[in-house]
Amino acid sequence: MTEREQQILNILRKEPMIAQQVLADKLTLSRSAVAGHIMNLTKKGFIQGKGYIIAPNRYATVIGGANMDLCGRSTAALIHGDSNPGQLTSSAGGVARNIADNLSRLGSAVQFIGAMGDDNWGEQLKSACREAGVGVEHCLTVTGATSSSYLSIHGPDGEMQLALNDMKLIDRLNAEQLAQREGAIARSTAIVLDANLSHGALEYLFHVHSDIDIFVDPVSSVKAPKLLPFLDKIHTLKPNLMEAELLSGIAFKQQSDLEKIAQALHNKGVDQLLISLGSKGAYSSSNEGAIFIPPSQTQVNNVTGAGDALMAGLAHGYLNQWQWNDTVKFALGAARLALIADNTINSTMSEKAVQRLLEENTTC
Repeated sequence: MTEREQQILNILRKEPMIAQQVLADKLTLSRSAVAGHIMNLTKKGFIQGKGYIIAPNRYATVIGGANMDLCGRSTAALIHGDSNPGQLTSSAGGVARNIADNLSRLGSAVQFIGAMGDDNWGEQLKSACREAGVGVEHCLTVTGATSSSYLSIHGPDGEMQLALNDMKLIDRLNAEQLAQREGAIARSTAIVLDANLSHGALEYLFHVHSDIDIFVDPVSSVKAPKLLPFLDKIHTLKPNLMEAELLSGIAFKQQSDLEKIAQALHNKGVDQLLISLGSKGAYSSSNEGAIFIPPSQTQVNNVTGAGDALMAGLAHGYLNQWQWNDTVKFALGAARLALIADNTINSTMSEKAVQRLLEENTTC
């Protein structure tokens, strides 16, 4: 940061709504010169958002998929190859976008970087982020493109039976585009990625920003293999069992194999690991030790957003400098709160709501 940029930043901290001309007069500069300095400060990540919002000391940058979720849930057992009665909904989604949304609702400062079209869906995605308090100033908007979409079909129990995704647009968020957003990324306390990103984008982030702790959601067994070259650069990994088997190279046959899978991933360089076992619980492993966490008795309304809330809980605990085991407990509570919502994002998600849920489960 230059001396002049530091002068401007000091004034903005005291007067974030100051007009550019007034700022220019204070510094005896032209308005255009001040505008140039402000643009540089924004590129470097010191200013985030309109009204000269100064970047917080600790924040996460979440990078990856953003799409419209089109969700169908049948009211009776699904009959394949036929029309089924049910309910259809649409909402803002995408693994990384959902993580950012939940993370902000939990009380952490978040910047989201994703790729969107300049269409109605793209505007809905940005609007949903802003409503949750997520910064979207560094998102890529592709002119003339259709925003990504994800279609899922669920049975009456809420379990997903089939899904289709159109995520080609995320490939436009390549290494070159990420380099243009280097300032915002470099000042992050943590980076959260999903494996929707291209190999080139992942390579750029893991190598250029290897000094920042990186959290990764593999997304699916189809996309998880992209992570194999970068396991030694992952701080926290949140796979499901199938993804953990694929990345570790060890097949799961019995519960004792969880320790072998976790150890193999640690040997490959992963620091912290939380394997989601769905209705069978979870397995946590770090330098604080390993533990199998049995499932809780939670009403399941929608499983789509539980994994995203889980990762948000892990990132939130890290930003608050909690111990890993406490973070895992909190993250599982956030996932349970997501499970009881009808929508992918539980609008009541907050740190207090999660703590309250955990206290209620303890006293039951």
